[in-house]
Amino acid sequence: MGQTDADSGQTGPDIELRHLRYFVALADAGSFTDAARRMYIAQPTLSQQIRRLEELLGAPLLIRRREGLSLTEAGTVLLDEARAVLAQVDHGVDRTRRAAGLGPARLRILIPPDLPAVLAVEVVSRLRPAATAAAVEISWASGGVDADFSAVRRRQADAALGWLRAQPSDPLDAMALGDFEPDVWLPAGHPAAGRGAVSLEELAGMTVLYGPRDHCAGLYETWRRALRSRNPRFEFVDPDFPQSLPMTLALAAAATASGTASGTSAALTSPRRRVGTPAGRRMAAAGGAMVPVRCPLACTAALVWHSGLPRDTQQLLFETADGIAG
Repeated sequence: MGQTDADSGQTGPDIELRHLRYFVALADAGSFTDAARRMYIAQPTLSQQIRRLEELLGAPLLIRRREGLSLTEAGTVLLDEARAVLAQVDHGVDRTRRAAGLGPARLRILIPPDLPAVLAVEVVSRLRPAATAAAVEISWASGGVDADFSAVRRRQADAALGWLRAQPSDPLDAMALGDFEPDVWLPAGHPAAGRGAVSLEELAGMTVLYGPRDHCAGLYETWRRALRSRNPRFEFVDPDFPQSLPMTLALAAAATASGTASGTSAALTSPRRRVGTPAGRRMAAAGGAMVPVRCPLACTAALVWHSGLPRDTQQLLFETADGIAG
């Protein structure tokens, strides 16, 4: 007769950490093919391990449809718990290695692609030497940061730079780094170009190229909501070349000059300079010159970290943020 859980002293199914790692990778990737590639295993092996996990739990975790995978209610619960378990294990292994003198403390920092270069440079230049002196090894990663800083909350990263919409709740701590604003580029002949600033009412009546939404969804929605308060039908237009400001400006200038757009076409950048600092200079574009002006849209940059980090590491982050904000 096989040994039961009671006989062996186990309190639950024989789930291993690799099952959880595979499941989290699959949920993040959204497909077996991409998850298998990320985990460096064969796709049939991944499928077999996920089926085994479902058997051990006695519940389906995935809904398999033609358009892709989604989680069942049980799968959603397991995903949150698996992230917490794996983060705790990784943190414990890191502390154990440090106690044994086998390696430095590690700090994983996530930086969104739309962060102003001036801020990213300042954080790196301040944090790197301080981390070296404290024997902390930093790894940097680029990726999206949502309004809830979920990547840090789930311990996929230890800290992140991003745009603060509200003070984060436990288990996160945050330090504001300053307020930043975008540039609004207008045709040189627009009245607001002469004033050097444009109002929300004026902007909401234009065709505004900004995006795409998945670049920074939280900021996109915040600014769209502000403009919709002036014009309920307002929608941003995704630029054809979102990574090329000169191309975006050329399209906006040409659309205004040709009259193919409704009125004036403008281009909105992501936050790029501290509030109160001068905007850039005009730029020549096909269809006429474009001029950067100020607008009432702004947001607060912040450094956010998990409160479960070691005290000395949290102090390192605090002092870095304090030095920038001050």
